[in-house]
Amino acid sequence: MGTEREKASRRIPGHSPRAAVYCRVSTTGQTPENQVDALRAFAAARGWTVTEFVDHGVSGAKDRRPALDSLLAACRRRQVDVVAITKLDRLARSVHHLVALGRELETLGVDLVVLDQTIDTTTPSGRLLFHVLAAIAEFERDLIRDRVIAGLRRAKAQGRRLGRPRLHQVDAAEAADGSRTVATSCRAGSRSSPDGRTACARQLTHRHKTRGSGSS
Repeated sequence: MGTEREKASRRIPGHSPRAAVYCRVSTTGQTPENQVDALRAFAAARGWTVTEFVDHGVSGAKDRRPALDSLLAACRRRQVDVVAITKLDRLARSVHHLVALGRELETLGVDLVVLDQTIDTTTPSGRLLFHVLAAIAEFERDLIRDRVIAGLRRAKAQGRRLGRPRLHQVDAAEAADGSRTVATSCRAGSRSSPDGRTACARQLTHRHKTRGSGSS
């Protein structure tokens, strides 16, 4: 990515290439250390000056991520010569996003190196492989999504309840019988005194609230 003239114009004599290594894990329970260690060793073997950008607990399907945004900002300020990652899906999951990132890096004269998939976009074959693997990454993501949707449909067809369970199970027939019993006793009490009518109203109101909270 980028012509040799563009790259040479951004290099400072006597300084090593400036590498931005990017790592990402999808959940906070995962650790990026395996990615970081591999990228550090790769950069050290080539004498690169490294700046690390790590996103914790962020999906690759999201175009905007804190560390990725910071990396791209550094590229736009012409502070990066090469971006290194372990796999394409650490950078992005969709073909559209990967291609957009690849084009922007190319425009800025920044190379892209992907360790596990042996991609080096300084060569024509590396650029071709980049686009092929980007398509495969999106295909795999679509397969996972289709399997999840199929599993949900199968569970629904088998009569399984999806979502969070109710806190309390209310027997509708029992609740109706209880309401009729309370109403009968209230009518009897209201005939005897005005205080009986007030107490009855409170009892019915309390029962209605209790049933409403139990069925939520």
